[in-house]
Amino acid sequence: MNLSDSQTGGLGPRRVSAMEAVLGHLRGAIERGEYAIGDKLPSEAELCRTLEVSRPVLREALRALQTMGLTVSRTGKGTFVVASAVEDPTFGDYAASDLLEVRRHIEIPVAGYAAARRTPENLDHLAHLLDRMERETDTTAWVAMDTLFHLAIAEAAQNPVFRRVIEEIRDALARQSAFLNELGGRRRERSNREHRAIVEALVDGSEHDAVEAMSHHLDRVETTLTDIVRPQRTDDLPTEGGPEA
Repeated sequence: MNLSDSQTGGLGPRRVSAMEAVLGHLRGAIERGEYAIGDKLPSEAELCRTLEVSRPVLREALRALQTMGLTVSRTGKGTFVVASAVEDPTFGDYAASDLLEVRRHIEIPVAGYAAARRTPENLDHLAHLLDRMERETDTTAWVAMDTLFHLAIAEAAQNPVFRRVIEEIRDALARQSAFLNELGGRRRERSNREHRAIVEALVDGSEHDAVEAMSHHLDRVETTLTDIVRPQRTDDLPTEGGPEA
């Protein structure tokens, strides 16, 4: 079974990476009960051989399974199934639902405060950061700047407590951003457009528009998360033999 060259079946032209294909295969096997709760997954060497993928690709898929809450990795023992369905991914110390709830209560009003209180220096910093994000092609570098962007919005609100809150969840934000971009098909271009709408509202000094733009941004984050968490249909699973990812 070669999952290195795959594309999504029935969902249009979006290509699926080798990691997504491996993840889809293993997740499907767990959800169908082929690996029951308590079962140990085959060894990395065996999975690499069976699925015909490299060890880095496999390990990335195994990390995603753990983030989804389907498995746990025990040092020296292997990877074990702990759930039969995805319910609430975990990013670092925080569950996705908890993280999103806090973000809605903090970042939406913060955007409004930032529109009213931002300084020329804040706007210059955000514009520079956004320009870099729009040019960036490396996902890891973009994710790092994504967290800096949200931190810069908090700084523009001129309240150090807001900055401290975002600092506290910064690692979780980065993990979530990487997760959404890799697994949710959330294009950086779309996120960049949402970020630019927020910055434009800050430039205009419009509290209403800033709140609306941040609300829309978090709505899109929630939608992408929901698409990942929902049970997969048969026609959602990757097919073999598609164009090279």
